[in-house]
Amino acid sequence: MVPQRTLKSLTRAVGVGVHGGQRVEMTLRPAPPDTGIVFRRTDLPTPVDIEVQAHAVTDTRLATTLSAKGDPGAPAVKTIEHFLSACSGLGIDNLYVDITNEEVPILDGSAASFVFLLQSAGIALQDAPKRFLRMLKPVEIREGEGPQLKWARLEPFEGYKFTFEIEFDHPAVNQTGQRVVFDMGSGQYKREIARARTFGFTRDVEMMRSRGLGLGGSMDNAIVIDDYKVLNGEGLRYDDEFVKHKILDAIGDMYVVGHPIIGAYVAYRSGHALNNKLVRAVLADKSSYEIVTFDDASKAPAGLADLAPAW
Repeated sequence: MVPQRTLKSLTRAVGVGVHGGQRVEMTLRPAPPDTGIVFRRTDLPTPVDIEVQAHAVTDTRLATTLSAKGDPGAPAVKTIEHFLSACSGLGIDNLYVDITNEEVPILDGSAASFVFLLQSAGIALQDAPKRFLRMLKPVEIREGEGPQLKWARLEPFEGYKFTFEIEFDHPAVNQTGQRVVFDMGSGQYKREIARARTFGFTRDVEMMRSRGLGLGGSMDNAIVIDDYKVLNGEGLRYDDEFVKHKILDAIGDMYVVGHPIIGAYVAYRSGHALNNKLVRAVLADKSSYEIVTFDDASKAPAGLADLAPAW
């Protein structure tokens, strides 16, 4: 059997939200089989649970936000994509996440700190089969035309693969890789994707801050780019860090579907909004997918039964 996974023990992190700039504590707790990932706002007079699911996404401006029961006026948790990317990369199915503010801490701007946090707690195998969403036919969302065109697609594939292409028309970005293909079954998520940081342009800072965004951003948790170059003294972690971060985001955005996916994600200039529209389109078309389990782990697509060591 390919089993579900949770944590062996509690673990905690403290940081600031990249947009709100507020201090926040996260406590990760094991959860029973079939719980899914559930955020709990413990800072409220009565704690509120916010389940990770596609229809709970209520805002996708520069990050992915979930609200309780998908109600835009209900308590929310913001900037969840890096954390969910780490959960997907390590194959975590069930988890309670107690959080003391409305935004997940940005930490170093990548998923690497969350990977370390999850692995430091230990990963426990559970006595219940992992449920995969297997794509049966392509589903695609397209927006814009010409230079404004962007699209994202999920299609059948015996495994879980990501292909992403960016186009920013910026000298610093143009000098790096613009297209990456990454196979989750390779076991290289921690090495090849997790360390890719979020990035932002100095020309956008004033606009973002006028909208109450980016208040906690700095060179400690983001790649900062002016009109010509990367300003961070240490440079890039990967030659293609920009597009790898877009894959990191997409892995997190796809995980709101509630299951690991058996299929291929292919995108051009996509972002959080388009990613969520894609997931909702898949779930709305019952003929596009099926939910499967594997009693025999050897029958699962290569690598998906063992995305990361469980110890």
